[in-house]
Amino acid sequence: MAYRKLGRNSGNRKALFRSILTSFFKYGRIETTISKAKEVATLSARLMTLAKRGDLHARRQVAAVLLDEAVTKKLFDEIAPKYKDRPGGFTRIYRLAPRRGDAAEMAIIELV
Repeated sequence: MAYRKLGRNSGNRKALFRSILTSFFKYGRIETTISKAKEVATLSARLMTLAKRGDLHARRQVAAVLLDEAVTKKLFDEIAPKYKDRPGGFTRIYRLAPRRGDAAEMAIIELV
């Protein structure tokens, strides 16, 4: 499986995506760089598919990734039922102007 390394070792990258995914499902939309947004889109699709399944094993798999139990509950009880008939494409990415400090390409990723 190919994925973006983002100049980090595996532990830092895993922690980064866990925190980004937790914030993403908590707020529904976040602002980040293009490359992080694209990676979050694939990871969030996996978690949404598990949440749509809705059984105990899926809940435990999602809880192992997300940092906040309240966000896990929100994903299963509020977010996933909205997308139960949707086979995929749960996220939308908007490009923004470059970031001021380092001119990194920025984006907003949100739930459809």
